[in-house]
Amino acid sequence: MLALRLTRSAHPAVQLRRLLVAAASAGTGFLLLSALGHALGNPDAASTSTLRLAWCAAPLAATVYFAVAVARTDPGTRPRPGLSAVGLGPARLMAVSATTTALSCTLGSMLALLVFLHLRGDLTGMPFDGAATDFLAAGRPLPLPAALTLLSLVPLSASAAVAVTLRPREPEAGTAPAARSYGRFGAYRRTTVRESFGAYGRFGKQFGAAARGRRTAVPAPGPDGAAEGATGSPAAESAAGATPVAAATVPAGLPWGVAVLAVGLAVEALASRTGGAAGDRPAALLGLALTSVGLALAGPGLTHVCGRLLQAVRPGALRLLAGRVLMAEAARIGRPLGVVCAVLAAAYAMASLQHRQDATSGPLVTLGVLLVAGCTLATLLTAAVEARQARAGTTEELRRLGAPAATLRKAAVLRALALLALFGPLTLVVAELSAWPLSR
Repeated sequence: MLALRLTRSAHPAVQLRRLLVAAASAGTGFLLLSALGHALGNPDAASTSTLRLAWCAAPLAATVYFAVAVARTDPGTRPRPGLSAVGLGPARLMAVSATTTALSCTLGSMLALLVFLHLRGDLTGMPFDGAATDFLAAGRPLPLPAALTLLSLVPLSASAAVAVTLRPREPEAGTAPAARSYGRFGAYRRTTVRESFGAYGRFGKQFGAAARGRRTAVPAPGPDGAAEGATGSPAAESAAGATPVAAATVPAGLPWGVAVLAVGLAVEALASRTGGAAGDRPAALLGLALTSVGLALAGPGLTHVCGRLLQAVRPGALRLLAGRVLMAEAARIGRPLGVVCAVLAAAYAMASLQHRQDATSGPLVTLGVLLVAGCTLATLLTAAVEARQARAGTTEELRRLGAPAATLRKAAVLRALALLALFGPLTLVVAELSAWPLSR
């Protein structure tokens, strides 16, 4: 009941994202039922039916990925202060979010079943004059348990993925607050090193080692004779405070992504030299899968590198703001961006095999490609919304300090152009290299 109330009282934008999840679930469910219909109508072509069912794994994964992204941006199930007192702790909110996702996916699966039954002619007369009966199995009874089992894959997988992603996590050992300790005369102290008698009364002891280092440091003279890098200046102190933000570490997936991408391209090059028909070379498809995985893994690292490049040569305030935002959000928007590039490259490469498909599977292939591309693009947009929500406090602080709204908009446009300039040519190159062995 709580999940239904939160679903009904959500913002229209949140409702729209949930309806998109239901639509994606409906498309995936229809593809699964089409594979079942092909198996019923062609009992002698078991291998072809199995291959059609295996191709449904890509739309299923894209739908689950999109459902998880929508659940992460749902403001109704976000932990807030005071909710634990009324029994809505992190675990309960995670369960509510998983239930809401299951409801959306179940709605889409039921819609897919109704459309499939309508096209078969079980509800009304068969439309389209009986066309596309190859994957509908109109003349055979539909096994309802098998159909419901296939339709339950999307709700169960999506709700389980949401539960795993949003599960409550224990705080790391390094982030735990230090135990409170008391110094002399009940005063608080931050270190556990005991002081000798009378040490606190010595001049400068209470300022710490950092303050003594600032007073004793001798700045190096610059070319004009002025002291450079004077640590006692307010500008230097503010720059030092900003250094940990600028020195964010590169996401760990970049070396692995580049390595997997290189292996995939090498496998495709080897498959192109062996000759033979494209459909008879599973190594080419394996190389295509590896290149797609490599692009997805390298997405966060490439986004971080893009942020660094924006600040490379004498950056101004606009490039500094755009670059640091990209570096801070590399893990959040880099992975969906890498997945979008991988899907586009794979779709371009698989277009060379379109002439080998039979006429009956053409609409289903188009539906699957549109479904995967739409889910990945919607996931990227949802991740952008999540990133905007995450930096809402920083944006409000910048506006309070007097940053013009036009500057923030220009920084957002600059970030988009920088990502397009990096990922666009990379996607085209990988797509061309992947399509070459498949088209021979």
